[in-house]
Amino acid sequence: MPSFYVILIVIAAIILLGVMVIFLNFFTLWFQALLSNARVSLADLIGMRFRKVEARTVVLSRIRAVKSGLPISTNQLETHYLAGGRVVNVVTALIAAMRAKIDLDWDTACSIDLAGRDIFEAVNTSVNPKVIDCPNPAQGRNTIDAVAKDGIQLKARARVTVRTNLARLIGGATEETIIARVGEGIVSAIGSADSHKQVLENPDRISKAVMARGLDAGTAFEILSIDIADIDVGENIGAKLQADQAEADKRRFQAEAEKRRAMAVALEQENKADIEKNRSLVVLAEAEVPKAMAEAFRQGNMGIMDYYRMRNIQADTSMRSSIAGPTSSGTTQAPRNT
Repeated sequence: MPSFYVILIVIAAIILLGVMVIFLNFFTLWFQALLSNARVSLADLIGMRFRKVEARTVVLSRIRAVKSGLPISTNQLETHYLAGGRVVNVVTALIAAMRAKIDLDWDTACSIDLAGRDIFEAVNTSVNPKVIDCPNPAQGRNTIDAVAKDGIQLKARARVTVRTNLARLIGGATEETIIARVGEGIVSAIGSADSHKQVLENPDRISKAVMARGLDAGTAFEILSIDIADIDVGENIGAKLQADQAEADKRRFQAEAEKRRAMAVALEQENKADIEKNRSLVVLAEAEVPKAMAEAFRQGNMGIMDYYRMRNIQADTSMRSSIAGPTSSGTTQAPRNT
């Protein structure tokens, strides 16, 4: 056999083998799409293999979309898959949105999915509103504590019913923002009440006050209702603050009294020191008297009779002082008759 025929036979065998491989790998998907009226060409299936696209996911998603009446092409599904999106999740969400008559197109759904949000959960929450506990028990708090104007603490727990706003899902705040804003509104509503009894009588005043604030602005949700699930009376914060203030005032007054006492003691000690100083000056002055008398004797200004008269006067003065001086009992002693 000539070599030319051998080459032709080898080429034909290779082509036949390639056809058989393509048939085994893609015929089932191609035939399934054909029967479902969601045609996908063999060329597209082969191209998916070279572009590292999972053909089964794309084909089955297109079949579901076509059967549901969604005009989604194979190229759109493949593009979203290559972008890292979750094709099955997006198609499921679009089908659910169409059945619920929610306006959601393919581009918006892909944007939400590529942004990291669960588009199917968002659509499900938009159809079936979600209830959020405020505060979130997972964060370690079970109640929101606030104080009314009369000083009584109230502990409230709310349940917020929200619905996903698909138009604000991209860039919108999450559930944590809703919980924080509702908690702030509850604290403000309780704090503005004149008495805690008003809040206990009409808990709906909290819900109305919080709803009127428009807390869902800029978030990915729309608040449908805020219900006060539970409200309890806590401590008397006003009385506790007054007691703490009174204790602080008492300590301040005690400190001021102690300061005044210390100043009085210091002044007393200063006066005693002045008295001792003056006494020492008197003693020094008295010590000069004998010297002056001696000088007067030498100069002849004072005689012996003058000296004796002075001594008699001193003796009389000393006797009168001893007679008129106080006794041990504090009374004045009367003079004795001689």
